[in-house]
Amino acid sequence: LKLPLAMDVPDIFSEAELHALCRSHAGLTTLLLWAPWHPPSVHLTKVLEAVAKEQKSTRFAKANVDLCMSLANSMGAEQVPFVVFLNPQGVKIDALAGADPPKLVEKVKSLSSKSMEVPVSNGAADLNSRLKALVNFSPVMLFMKGNKTEPQCGFSRQAIQIMQKHGVEYSTFDILQDEDVRQGLKEYSNWKTYPQLYVNGELVGGLDLMKEMEEDGSLGEMLGAAQPLQERLKSLICQHPVMLFMKGDPETPRCGFSRKMVELLNNHHVEFDTFDILSDEEVRQGLKEYSNWPTYPQLYAKGKLLGGLDIIKELAEEGSLADELSA
Repeated sequence: LKLPLAMDVPDIFSEAELHALCRSHAGLTTLLLWAPWHPPSVHLTKVLEAVAKEQKSTRFAKANVDLCMSLANSMGAEQVPFVVFLNPQGVKIDALAGADPPKLVEKVKSLSSKSMEVPVSNGAADLNSRLKALVNFSPVMLFMKGNKTEPQCGFSRQAIQIMQKHGVEYSTFDILQDEDVRQGLKEYSNWKTYPQLYVNGELVGGLDLMKEMEEDGSLGEMLGAAQPLQERLKSLICQHPVMLFMKGDPETPRCGFSRKMVELLNNHHVEFDTFDILSDEEVRQGLKEYSNWPTYPQLYAKGKLLGGLDIIKELAEEGSLADELSA
């Protein structure tokens, strides 16, 4: 397969960003779900960039599944690489599992030649409809500069830090990628600055209000009510490729078992995120039932429970910890 010169394919990090990309034109949208630890899918990102150079009528994007597992789940991706083809309404019309560059090119050419039959309007009424759909796209929506992994301003970074404390699944929209949304949302909600947080389609406010509600405890209550516990737990364990539920945090563990687990992971140079179960009794009790594991700490890899301290110590002693974490 001879490829043309490549062009950049943007990264997306949420269903809301994918939805906006699909609705931004009247043609086919092609999304590649990939993982940096999987060489064939890394190669396919290069193939996609080359295909994008030739197929100007199609919009292309890629998403790292380690950073947006909920997006991968919603697209039905059970492996990487996984390519999804969507119409302007964001509806999946076809998919391709596995690394097959010739088949990818064939599908893009075939699907892009078909009429999607969706009129595109740039009027104010259409923009308002689009904004309404975006603020309601996920129960918790954050409009910000940048994305969860790469905030593009200090205010957005602080908002992400607050959201991460609560472990609630939420979607983001990068206003820097869409000037119509950036300006239109200011009028739509009568709020002139960013970031903006919405819960169940209603504006909560900006960073200052988020901080105030964080301090008085009302933000946690609102976010928790917006998402059932089972969904919240699933979101939490998938928050990072390696998640440790512990008492305290890595800098100040609140029990000996948690401290030993942190030391073990650090000694094996494991990158991980943590959740302090002492900060949320609902999560502390609910996770025991969710994973049928009654004690803490608990270590998860790619959304699956590996076990507690004793099991992780055994895996480390056997030399199989790295394999289990990447399986």
